[in-house]
Amino acid sequence: MNSLVRRSAQQLSLWRTYCVKHNAPEAASSGRNAGRPNYEEFIGRHQRQAQCSIVVQVSSEKSYAELYNYCSSFGSIMGAHHYCVRQDETLHYILLEYATSDEAAAAIGAGVTNGELSGVPVRSPFLWFRAAGGGRRGPKLVANTAPALLSLDGTRQVDQGHLLGLLRGAADIEEQVQQLHEHTRLNELGIRMRFLAALQVQQAIAGMFPAAQAQPFGSSVNGFGRMGCDLDLILRFDSDMGAKSPLEAAVPSRLVYHTKENLSNGRSQTQRHMECFGDMLHLFLPGVCHVRRILQARVPIIKYHHEHLDLEVDLSMSNLTGFYMSELLYMFGEMDPRVRPLTFTIRRWAQTCGLTNPSPGRWISNFSLTCLVMFFLQQLRQPILPTIAALAKAAESGDSRVTEDGINCTFTRNVDRLAFRSRNQSSLSELLLQFFEFYSQFDFHNRAISLNEGKPLSKPDHSAMYIVNPLEQLLNVSKNVSLEECERLRIEVRNAAWVLESEVENASVPEGDGQELSWGLLNLFKHPEKAVIRPNMFFKPRMVEVSDLFEQKEAGATSSTPPTPAITYKSASMRQQVQSIKAATRSELKQLRGSGSSVPASSPKNRRSSR
Repeated sequence: MNSLVRRSAQQLSLWRTYCVKHNAPEAASSGRNAGRPNYEEFIGRHQRQAQCSIVVQVSSEKSYAELYNYCSSFGSIMGAHHYCVRQDETLHYILLEYATSDEAAAAIGAGVTNGELSGVPVRSPFLWFRAAGGGRRGPKLVANTAPALLSLDGTRQVDQGHLLGLLRGAADIEEQVQQLHEHTRLNELGIRMRFLAALQVQQAIAGMFPAAQAQPFGSSVNGFGRMGCDLDLILRFDSDMGAKSPLEAAVPSRLVYHTKENLSNGRSQTQRHMECFGDMLHLFLPGVCHVRRILQARVPIIKYHHEHLDLEVDLSMSNLTGFYMSELLYMFGEMDPRVRPLTFTIRRWAQTCGLTNPSPGRWISNFSLTCLVMFFLQQLRQPILPTIAALAKAAESGDSRVTEDGINCTFTRNVDRLAFRSRNQSSLSELLLQFFEFYSQFDFHNRAISLNEGKPLSKPDHSAMYIVNPLEQLLNVSKNVSLEECERLRIEVRNAAWVLESEVENASVPEGDGQELSWGLLNLFKHPEKAVIRPNMFFKPRMVEVSDLFEQKEAGATSSTPPTPAITYKSASMRQQVQSIKAATRSELKQLRGSGSSVPASSPKNRRSSR
């Protein structure tokens, strides 16, 4: 490791020579957010798209022309996407987007109930297209020429072999990182489908709660989601998402709704509400199945699977901080084009070496790993990202956000107000090496990671890893990480730094098509077993087991008692020490026995013991 530290500057120079230089970071730095929507615009655009869309199950993609011809009678179809859900058999679906929400509502309103099923009929944007001739005949439609599908099997994840082939065929590591991000990130169709799932929940309760909102948050909307990621939803029963409207404060209405007062504490009432909505989802909503209620968690949630979207959904009612954390990560991802590809690469690396796990437990989560990447980009000599404290300082009155729990989530929503401008021109390949070098030397034992300050702080408790929650700063987002897993992280980043260093030293850029060669990220992801540091290298093994120091054979044991196995010592010096201790102990015991036998029989001690 000392060699790694001493040669850091030299290796970075070699790395720059090895990697092809790109001018993309420089160009993006000058026109950082030109033409890109902010978080609220991104959310609003996809919500409007969902209101203009329907999902129709068809027999195959070949039904598209007939479906388009039929559905065009309700309005102008702006686009169509095809995807499959693979169960026992492959099910085909087509997502149609109309020009307006009224046209989509007309198509949904023209639907009929399935008389062959005994379930409760529910109005929903999820329908199926039955064969011609069923039911009443409608007016003859004018044949339309259907435009091509915008995507065919659009949610199919890239095959592992195909992805590895793309990485092998890349020109350099920079292109490998970009290819990995492009082919594994959540695509436009995946985002549309998640907003449709949110709209279904929102419309289901709109009759009693007209202002209700089902807002997606997390990886589905923050720009760091990969294909197949779960959907996180927060359900709100009014339009208040923590923002204060100046108009409402200036002109309050004199008409106030009667409200049924909660008769129990807030958490208990939330759990009861969640239980009721879980029953509604399970009993009535088409496509919703496998509903699980996890109400005793710190944030009570309902988990379910949507079979028409092949999607896992987590629904909560009291997680506004998660919603605003998604906005913060979205802003970080939009500030520099290198942020998301770098994060995707590091997440993929962590998955291949077993640092992350889809099940909750003692290992580091993807969110904690993303925080590590953001912190690394903040503390560079020429930072790529600003601190959250700087974002909070630049906030104006319209940026005020406070949750129902009193947590302040205020920070500027307009990064142009910041005086921050990054001059860092490092390539993605250089940043990747610097990330591994930085955390291979980070003092996790004594220091905490703070995205608010952009620098290490003294650790406030004895958690193995401490990452300050950016919005709830009294919490540790990595509190679940065990000491063993924290040590594994330190070992794996060190291994990764060594792998990338060997890439530089060998300078073996593949020639030709390179289909059989592993290089660059492929060597990083394959996690070679040789020359890898193992956790036991950092812990001094016991020279002998404590239980081996004691005799197993008791005095008076019969001849049938099995012989005591010979003790195997791990050190010759330890064996000599143990033998000398035993010899000294036997000598002392003999002396004690001898002194005891010389005591006169008439002594008071012997008289007491004979009674």
